[in-house]
Amino acid sequence: MAVVVNSRNTSKESGLTDVEMGPLVGQTSMGSDSNSRAHLDINRVKSSGSVGSSTVMSTPKLTRAPLSKVLSALFLYSFSSVGMVLVNKSLSSSYNHNFDGDINILVLIFQAMTAVISVHLSKQMGLVDYPPFNINTAKQWAPVNIIFCLMLFTGMGSLKYNSVPMVTIFKNVTNIFTTAGDHYFFGTQIEFLVVVAFGVMLIGAVAAAWNDISISFLGLFWMSANCVCTAAYVLALKFATREIKLSKFGMVFYNNVLCTCFLLPAALLMGQVRVFFSTSEIHTFDYFIKNLFAGFVGFFLNFASLNCVAVTGPTTYAIVGSLNKIPTTILGWIIFDSRITPQTWFFITVSMCGGFIYSYAKITESRKKVRQSSTN
Repeated sequence: MAVVVNSRNTSKESGLTDVEMGPLVGQTSMGSDSNSRAHLDINRVKSSGSVGSSTVMSTPKLTRAPLSKVLSALFLYSFSSVGMVLVNKSLSSSYNHNFDGDINILVLIFQAMTAVISVHLSKQMGLVDYPPFNINTAKQWAPVNIIFCLMLFTGMGSLKYNSVPMVTIFKNVTNIFTTAGDHYFFGTQIEFLVVVAFGVMLIGAVAAAWNDISISFLGLFWMSANCVCTAAYVLALKFATREIKLSKFGMVFYNNVLCTCFLLPAALLMGQVRVFFSTSEIHTFDYFIKNLFAGFVGFFLNFASLNCVAVTGPTTYAIVGSLNKIPTTILGWIIFDSRITPQTWFFITVSMCGGFIYSYAKITESRKKVRQSSTN
């Protein structure tokens, strides 16, 4: 008996595709004899007739994207990002007054080393798996880490020569750079409402910082460099998660090993190691535990960032990063009794509006993709 199979080509589901909260469809397999038909997970409609009649199997239904996977990636990244800011805020407010200068790079190195130990212990316990250290893989991942280090240094320069409101404004400009790069390098379509969301958030930041707007040539240089490096880092993460054949935890391992190797010489040259050893006030068990906890949070943030970029794409990652300022500001107000000015409340409100517009744009885009897939 002949078997007639109607099928349409569909794309394979992959966590590395830039789904942007859009649909993912599974690719079905098909067989040609009666035994293989028993293994096909699709509905069959048998037509009646003689030996010459055919058995027709219906076209498999398109399945929606795993929304739970997208939401969990966004929540994990947002939770880890806000937690990282609050933990570091606690560290700086408790101990920064004890020494002259700063040891920010050294703290980051300590957190990276904690992340390396955490992922290695997880591997030893059989919770995660990744290949042993390989120099060729490290060379592949090195450009991402170099851009990350440049992002840190330009960020420090931008904060030195610019006010916090000016930095906030330019961080929203960074989202535009990231989205443009996402479109240029990965072919992601930019919806009109996405542009509107960016515009709303940028206008809100400018309006909230209107009384504090001032910039110098050095401030503009460092801030522009930071915008470019930040956007490049997000896009490089996207490229790395697609091209380098590693599990997410393997990427966390290499990311933090290389981070330690690149930043330790910088900390030595900047005198931060000397400041640390010469300041006895921070050689306490409490300081060690807080840094250790910050390292664990950093470990989860590393994984969450990689996972979020791979699952949702650079554009959504950038937007969520901007919206994270809202819970961070509110929680900082509650926990650390920080002062929130009327301008900050205005910025929070406008940012939330921009976030709602962006969410609506992505939902609309997702529905459009589903309709297009069903018609094809």
